[in-house]
Amino acid sequence: MNKLKRGDEVFVASGKDKGRRGVIVEILDKQKVLVEGINIVKKHTKPNPNAGVEGGIIDKTMPIDISNVMIWNAESERPDKVGIKTEKDGKKVRIFKKTGKTIDI
Repeated sequence: MNKLKRGDEVFVASGKDKGRRGVIVEILDKQKVLVEGINIVKKHTKPNPNAGVEGGIIDKTMPIDISNVMIWNAESERPDKVGIKTEKDGKKVRIFKKTGKTIDI
């Protein structure tokens, strides 16, 4: 079970966007994540008339390492670590480490 999933709101703990929050758009190779509005870079593209691509400078979201983000606990308004707990019926659930409350409902 992954500790972070698509759609989770995360807090950036280190890097150039430290202190910002965003939503996970995609998880890549279980080591990198794409976070909406985080790690935006300028990409210079050449025009390609065959593909209908105009040239110029575009903003592109680049992946950030999964170790640099923490899940955002909306209840306590703080970033938190994620733990995995096995319930009595054998089902695994994600929990916040500080409060012990479940993330998935």
